[in-house]
Amino acid sequence: MRKTTLLIPIIVIIGAVLVSSVFIVDERQKALVLQFGQIKAVKENPGLAFKIPLIQDVVRYDDRILSIDTDPIEVTPSDDRRLVVDAFARYRISDVVQFRQAVGLGGERAAEDRLEGILNPQIRAVLGSEGVTSNTILSADRSILMERITAQARTRAAPLGLEVIDVRLKQTALPEQNLEATFDRMRAEREREAADEIARGEEAAQRVRATADRTVVELVSEATRDAEVTRGEADAERNGIFAEAFGADQEFFEFYRSLTAYQRALKANNSTMVLSPDSEFFNYLRSDNPRDIDTTSNQTAATDTPATDSPEAEAPAAELPVTETPSTPAPVAPTPEEGADATEEGAADATVGQ
Repeated sequence: MRKTTLLIPIIVIIGAVLVSSVFIVDERQKALVLQFGQIKAVKENPGLAFKIPLIQDVVRYDDRILSIDTDPIEVTPSDDRRLVVDAFARYRISDVVQFRQAVGLGGERAAEDRLEGILNPQIRAVLGSEGVTSNTILSADRSILMERITAQARTRAAPLGLEVIDVRLKQTALPEQNLEATFDRMRAEREREAADEIARGEEAAQRVRATADRTVVELVSEATRDAEVTRGEADAERNGIFAEAFGADQEFFEFYRSLTAYQRALKANNSTMVLSPDSEFFNYLRSDNPRDIDTTSNQTAATDTPATDSPEAEAPAAELPVTETPSTPAPVAPTPEEGADATEEGAADATVGQ
């Protein structure tokens, strides 16, 4: 019974010693075996590893690619246009022994602080170097600037056991106190460009308007000239037709004009008239030849000629006497307006007795 009682504590102690002497290295980590603060072993391969219990300690560091975001900083490019730059970096612990010696017990947090102290000066130095303007930083050429920052930061971070993989500019903006002035300048430039465009448009519109006005005047002048010529020719032709008709049969012409006057005067809305008995308006209602015009010549001209073509048959027709018309001057061919005026004169004579 005493032996069992003694064996149980011994077995427990031996088990605790064995458990404390074994540790596991994860594939995402690297481990350092420390003895009284001194590095005794480096475990980079994943799996089981051993240490001396109670004497040696194990410190693990992340072997993955890590990220750090820097605080926004102000930079002044060569064109003196201040910018606020926000960057981030990707890095990894390349040498755990050198990393432990550089940062001590601070670990990864202390390493990030020291790495940020390296990145910010390099960003200022590169972005503020000669020939780098704000337009360069905001253009596609910023990739070249980021490569320069990465190369310089990698050199500065090597003594810390860190490998800087990449540095990127996340955001580039103007300071708050410069935003309003920049917006005002941009607004003024856009307004000036708009005013120039409006002025050029007005100038072009004036040219087009002047050309159109000149074209209108020319077209109207030509059209008016052509219309006057056409109207004159039509008036001449009309007067010729009237003169020819009047000369061919004066009695028929007078009769036709009287019928036209009757038709216009005796409409449905003007059927009541008061006329004197001897008014000239009713000459053709009282007689078929009120002016006593000799119609013998017209009837003779209308008679068919004989069928024979001998000179003896044609001679009597040539010797017919010309009937003299009343001694009145030959009338000028009246226009449609004059015909209407004649009708109105007859109607006026009729209404005198009212």
